[in-house]
Amino acid sequence: MTPPSRVSAPRDTYDDIDAYEALRRIEDGATVIDVREPSEYAQGHVPGALLLPLGEVSARAEEIPDGAVLVCATGNRSGRACAWLAQQGKTGLANLAEGTQGWIQHGLSVE
Repeated sequence: MTPPSRVSAPRDTYDDIDAYEALRRIEDGATVIDVREPSEYAQGHVPGALLLPLGEVSARAEEIPDGAVLVCATGNRSGRACAWLAQQGKTGLANLAEGTQGWIQHGLSVE
């Protein structure tokens, strides 16, 4: 089951963060989950990011730890995933609001 396209979650249940805050959290040990499709992921992703396409998030939610940073291309899909996961009780999640595109625009490397 795919997370709904429109999910409302209280804004204090996850954070929208920029690339530098994402990098800080990653350096502190946060897991990075990339919710894009495999072909997008293969074109370049945040180093160490685990691929878990948006369409699989609800079936594999237990694989996403509290405190994870979620990323997609622009922050839209990962934001929806964060909202849905927060409704399921996940805490400390962060959405890379600029997505992989913003990560690259800030000069940060991809794998």
